[in-house]
Amino acid sequence: MGEFKRLNRTLSYQGKILKVYTDQVEVNGRESNWDYIHHNGGAAVVPVTEEGKILMVKQYRNALDRFTLEIPAGALDSVQESGMECVARELEEETGYIAKSIEWLINTNSWAAFTNEKVEIFVARDLVPSKQNFDEEESIELQTYTLDKLKEKIFSGEITDSKTVAGILAYAVKYE
Repeated sequence: MGEFKRLNRTLSYQGKILKVYTDQVEVNGRESNWDYIHHNGGAAVVPVTEEGKILMVKQYRNALDRFTLEIPAGALDSVQESGMECVARELEEETGYIAKSIEWLINTNSWAAFTNEKVEIFVARDLVPSKQNFDEEESIELQTYTLDKLKEKIFSGEITDSKTVAGILAYAVKYE
């Protein structure tokens, strides 16, 4: 393994949910500049109905310029907020359900090469109807699928969102 040492970190841009830095790094005695994106993290949830179906959200994603099918998720409101708190809030906001049971499933890092973003993924059961409460800029359509149908959508390339792929497949391995 080589030798790595961060020499300097300079903030290049600060947005609503992330900070972009340029890191000056020494790698095996040579200096190089690397991009680094800081994100406070987020949480996602695989909401399972009493019938064993999974609630999914369809929403427009600007970065991809298309609608995507995803498990409900959101960014932590602060570094002090737990993933469990975040996912309980996001589940109700995006699906209109509250879960009597939420358990941790897996942790993911979205792209370890340039961001520290960590997404904790949970499973929610014993869902109780409540009320959807979207953020101002959100427009979400709630859909329900069997696990087999979601696996088909993953392996056909229709579902590409990494937290969704990881969450659905981890759920399938652990509970199927």
